[in-house]
Amino acid sequence: MSYKAKIDEMRNELRVMNKTIPDAVGGFGVLSKAVKENGPLDVKTKEFIALGVAVVLRCEPCIMFHVEALMKAGGTREELGDVLAMAIQMGGGPGVMYAGHALACWDELAAAKG
Repeated sequence: MSYKAKIDEMRNELRVMNKTIPDAVGGFGVLSKAVKENGPLDVKTKEFIALGVAVVLRCEPCIMFHVEALMKAGGTREELGDVLAMAIQMGGGPGVMYAGHALACWDELAAAKG
């Protein structure tokens, strides 16, 4: 299935969900609009951040929607590549850091058992 078809399919699913739980979906829409329209960062920068988070969280529908929004906001493929490189680094880096904590915790608890 093409990404365009996946985006269209996801939009249809979201429309159905909006009819089922309009207050929740509407509230999320209000939050999204408030975040994008306020603050010192421009929409393109915010979309770069959202895309990086979507990649790290492995949310394919989020990735597709934020790639689409980033294109509309004037992002370039070169900028996208830089954001993706950072997402790759962050997706791997925290795992390394928390694995270090887990190992240190194990070692500490094992040492206390004696």
